[in-house]
Amino acid sequence: MTKSATDKRRVRRVPQNGGRDPSDPPSKKTSSSKDVFQLFAEKVRDNKKLESRWAIMQETRVEYFRGKDITIFLRNHPEVKQILDSDKDLEVEDIVNTLLMKNLLVRCDRVVKTIRPGKKKLSSWPAHLQIHSEQVFSENDGFFAWTFMKRRTLWQTILSFLWPLVALAVCLFPVYPYQCKIVVLYSCAGALLFLVTLLLLRGAIFGFLYVVLGKRIWFFPNINAEETTFRELIRFWPKKDEEEPPKWTSRLTYAVAAVLFILLLRHHAPDEAARARYQKKVYNIIDDVLEWSPKLALSGMMEKQHPVDNATDINYTQDESQAANAEELTDDNVMVNISSSGTDDHDAGEVET
Repeated sequence: MTKSATDKRRVRRVPQNGGRDPSDPPSKKTSSSKDVFQLFAEKVRDNKKLESRWAIMQETRVEYFRGKDITIFLRNHPEVKQILDSDKDLEVEDIVNTLLMKNLLVRCDRVVKTIRPGKKKLSSWPAHLQIHSEQVFSENDGFFAWTFMKRRTLWQTILSFLWPLVALAVCLFPVYPYQCKIVVLYSCAGALLFLVTLLLLRGAIFGFLYVVLGKRIWFFPNINAEETTFRELIRFWPKKDEEEPPKWTSRLTYAVAAVLFILLLRHHAPDEAARARYQKKVYNIIDDVLEWSPKLALSGMMEKQHPVDNATDINYTQDESQAANAEELTDDNVMVNISSSGTDDHDAGEVET
């Protein structure tokens, strides 16, 4: 009996699942092997040598790269794969498929799949994407977007704490001192004027080069685009024009339309008197905003309000004054009647004589 019981205990102690008891806690190697692809994805995404862009996918702004770029990147930088430990010898296709399986990546497809009129080929970096039906690696025509949040940097953390303070400062603008209001006003007006001037100058240069030279050249970045990054905002020189040159008929049409538009604006432009009135009205509004203060607001409220006692006294005073005026009117009427009767008697006596 003792021997058989001992054998049963030994059988129970036989490790399973590759020589390890499932009741034992997982080792460090096993737990780390579950996160190596997550660490690899974060390291690849933070590496600036992998070319990537931003696009809109289902009303969400995502960062994506192309399949051929990840192949070139891992071929030129094999040290990045060292973080995968035992899986560092995998091919690029297997690594990307594993990332797709772990929902670290999602394969995307371009929304616009037809060549637009005037272009020779589709855009190399589409601005709008959609989820592809086949979630497998493709080197030639594959676009892959990151699905996890990028690690927050120090300056992003600092800005996240400063945004509530900025919102509070904007709400407290009416109680600023006069000099601070002037600084804020002219700073905002200058920034708005700079943006409007930049857009007008950008459009004017494009229109001039389009009509005269037949080239589609956009200087300065498009600040109205949703997918524009900070790197693209500070770009000055334009990219290479990949579209076909426009026809002379379209160039002439745009030139005539531009001239007619300018003449229409000139014809309906306000005269000097209307401009002066509008400028005075705007200045009055600005002065009201700048000169407003809590003290003036409180004083205006106090003037509009009247205490109850004072109102009662005023009512009594008004009643007494009305009664006095009525008595004076009565006395005046009596005196007038007396004087008029005396005059009549005197005139009657003279007539009798």
